[in-house]
Amino acid sequence: MRINKYLAECNISSRRKVEEFIKNGKIMVNGNVVTDLSTQINESDVVKFNGVVVKPTLNKIYLLLNKPIGYITTVKDEQGRHTVLDLIGKMPDRIYPVGRLDCNTEGMLILTNDGDFANLLIHPRNEINKVYRVQLNRVPSIEELNKIKSGVKLEDYVTKPAQISNQKKLEGGRYQLDITIHEGKNREVRKMFEAVGLKVKYLARIKIGSLPIGNLPLGKYKTLSKTELDLLLKNK
Repeated sequence: MRINKYLAECNISSRRKVEEFIKNGKIMVNGNVVTDLSTQINESDVVKFNGVVVKPTLNKIYLLLNKPIGYITTVKDEQGRHTVLDLIGKMPDRIYPVGRLDCNTEGMLILTNDGDFANLLIHPRNEINKVYRVQLNRVPSIEELNKIKSGVKLEDYVTKPAQISNQKKLEGGRYQLDITIHEGKNREVRKMFEAVGLKVKYLARIKIGSLPIGNLPLGKYKTLSKTELDLLLKNK
């Protein structure tokens, strides 16, 4: 088994993340630091991550959390802020969030110990749709929405085309809509609207792939069924 797949199954992180660990010399095999991603791991090999022996996890965990505002999407935070794992409590095995949600963003977050599944969900080539509910500070113009739909320039890249749906006016001058994207770069949705002169007042992820968040209460989580896992990886 290739070393990146082996480490992903050891419940360290996603396969993409463990490749960084390998390149940075944090992995040892039989007492030797390994940086070659093509390294093959045999059953008799002793593999260590940061000096600790790691072995593949047999019990796979898949959770869906409705993340509230104010929680950091990470395993731990050096500044002592609340993380999403504070909402989960003790698990029989180490789990980690798949992808990210800003501290000020609510909604769907997947947590797992299955690195291969995490990689399928977040890898750009799979183009898994994410749907966000957005409340804006004002009614957008047709021109502004068309820019969002066709792609806007953000820093060093142009966003992929987005879909806009379920538009409606709210009280107090706000405007609500759903936006569907599949890139999910850092603060991308907020930056897209800021780029055309609009301010996001509220943001929540409400759907991943073909799986909606449904009626899961804010701050609560549930174990995903095989059917729900399949829906995560499909776009209708």
